[in-house]
Amino acid sequence: MCAHAAGPSATTVAPAPGGPPPPGTAPVENPALGEVFAHAPVCTAGELDIVLADADRAFPGWAAAPAELRKERLLACHRALRAAVEPVADLLTREQGKPLRHARAEVELAADWFAQTARLELTPRNLVDDRAAHVTLERVPHGVVAAIAPSNFPILLAVCKIAPALLAGNTVVLKPSPVTPLSSLRMGEVLAGVLPPGVLQVVNGAAELGARLTVHDTVRLVSFTGSVGTGRAIARQAATDLKRIVLELGGNDPAVVLPGADPVATARELFQRSMANTGQYCAAVKRVYAPRDTHLALAEAMAGLARSAVLGDGLDPATEYGPLVSRDERDRVAALVDDAVRSGGRVLAGGRVPDRPGWFYPPTVVTGLPPGTRLEEEEQFGPVVPVLPYDDLDEALHRANASPYGLGFSLWGDETEAKALASRAHSGTVWVNTHGALRHDVPFGGHRHSGIGVEYGRWGLNEYTQLKVHHFALSQSEQETS
Repeated sequence: MCAHAAGPSATTVAPAPGGPPPPGTAPVENPALGEVFAHAPVCTAGELDIVLADADRAFPGWAAAPAELRKERLLACHRALRAAVEPVADLLTREQGKPLRHARAEVELAADWFAQTARLELTPRNLVDDRAAHVTLERVPHGVVAAIAPSNFPILLAVCKIAPALLAGNTVVLKPSPVTPLSSLRMGEVLAGVLPPGVLQVVNGAAELGARLTVHDTVRLVSFTGSVGTGRAIARQAATDLKRIVLELGGNDPAVVLPGADPVATARELFQRSMANTGQYCAAVKRVYAPRDTHLALAEAMAGLARSAVLGDGLDPATEYGPLVSRDERDRVAALVDDAVRSGGRVLAGGRVPDRPGWFYPPTVVTGLPPGTRLEEEEQFGPVVPVLPYDDLDEALHRANASPYGLGFSLWGDETEAKALASRAHSGTVWVNTHGALRHDVPFGGHRHSGIGVEYGRWGLNEYTQLKVHHFALSQSEQETS
């Protein structure tokens, strides 16, 4: 049973209490309860071959369609997804854990992303027009695109791949995280009603299905958001067939607070930008460097906000922060905090797994860490932030840059001083007095281990195209009359 089928049964199969899962399905947990609440259909290897064959057959007609028609279909996707916000958001909260209002906002933003992408142009350029030749350059699609989305923002980050890929003329097979498949499968059903057959299909399965998808000879580009380890594996697999890749692999974003910055005012901003989506955000603040004489005031102010935060089920309107998406993720975050404490760190707020069902971990602030702990050097991807003192600004910038990651970086304090220091940040994006502020019309990507390529805007659209040159030599008579 593959996920490109229509109808509610294609995305949600109610579990049989006390019994085995229905054949051809996999369980899906509600992380706020730590319990299975539904089963999702799993695509077999044979079914994946059929899906990819459908995408391959659909490609020539979709690529040859006028650009205006593809734009109209993207606008239809925008309208269809906007009309389906409630059912998609409900599934998203139940399987991912985020507050329902945040799930609605994610689906709405994803719907609007279709409309914003539809405004982009892929206009051919005249390169040469002289007495010898007429040369134009156009951007053409790759073919079948494999889009592999993560569990933190499964709808938005899927659409950030789907929309530009479709506008460029590619067909797309989307594979969501097996932890959060239901909302993506439901979105696939919604969009199937406004797109030609085979142009967009959604398949669900474990890592083995993803590996088969990325090595399949039908796929010409793989766009992946997720871990560095999986990104490396995809790069190796894609290399055997020289597939193009776009990899957004997360980061360990530092925030450097400059001398003179108000620690209490800065603390509120940093707390919000480190705890967004319960810390499950690639562009969240992951570590804070602050002057030694103010770092404790800043850390205590952040800890006060952490203590007052409301954890709970995303379906409860009072909830500010939901659970981690899985037990494995919760346990990894807890292990990083435990390691920090063993290394001499002091937990100012949080730091303990709460005694309640579900995969919750409280907003946690740690200080007193020596240089080089795992909590400083690894991406925690959870609601934990270390506040690290520095005595010299050069030292702070060196430590902030001493990471294999290079996604985002922020500087907080005097704007003129921060702008002067921005060139010293080793990252794809540097923010001043904000962090993680992403826009549909600004490229986003990382350096080093944070990935290859960019997403968003016309720069992201270009990733889903390849260059094609048309060179027309002029005849002797044409040259004489030109």
